[in-house]
Amino acid sequence: MGDIRRRGAVALGVAGLIAPLTLALGAAPAQAASCTTQAGPYQKQVEKFLGRPVDGRQSSTDCKAVQAFQNKHGIRPNIGYAGPVTWGVMDLMNKQKAVGKTPNKAGKCPTNKGRIACVNLTLQISWIQDGSRLVYGPVPVRTGRDGYETRTGLKKVYWRNIDHVSSIYNVPMPYSQFFDGGQAFHSVGVSMWNPPGSHGCVNMTRTAAKTYWSLLKTGDDVFVYGRKPGT
Repeated sequence: MGDIRRRGAVALGVAGLIAPLTLALGAAPAQAASCTTQAGPYQKQVEKFLGRPVDGRQSSTDCKAVQAFQNKHGIRPNIGYAGPVTWGVMDLMNKQKAVGKTPNKAGKCPTNKGRIACVNLTLQISWIQDGSRLVYGPVPVRTGRDGYETRTGLKKVYWRNIDHVSSIYNVPMPYSQFFDGGQAFHSVGVSMWNPPGSHGCVNMTRTAAKTYWSLLKTGDDVFVYGRKPGT
């Protein structure tokens, strides 16, 4: 009993380190930002991604489409400018889509551990496999930003709390499954592509986090590899 209380206190004490500082970025601005007339350095790529005429020139319709994308994913400034952050998110989405149902094609996540949750930081995706068989995913995730990187290596789920709340920021962290100190899988209410990232946790949609909760148990392996863009 004393050991359970100690582990609980440790997890609660470090939980604040993983509460996403940018949760507020997911909220809609009180006043709509003005739309820029300036074409960005990634204008053509962004136009193509959004299904707009690809001419490299900024139109009011182009700007509104880019701005809507920025608002949806909490990208700031949200003025419709086709800059590196906006294109970086779109490029990551394209790469995630290209993975399809073969997230472990390169064989980097161990296939000799039985059931294991894999996290590819480079592509910002996660999945659960059993041996070489894909059990669930891949799903987009939001990992630690620069200075708060999600740590790589082989770990184990050591503590689970379905209704966890950060003790420092008082931020709900539903379906928390801790696997490395204060780092855990848990759901958040912002876009998975909301920059710059978490404080170390592997953020998930509620649907994905709930499914991970049902598929994993204490003692299951977790393997984290790669490097998040921008870290």
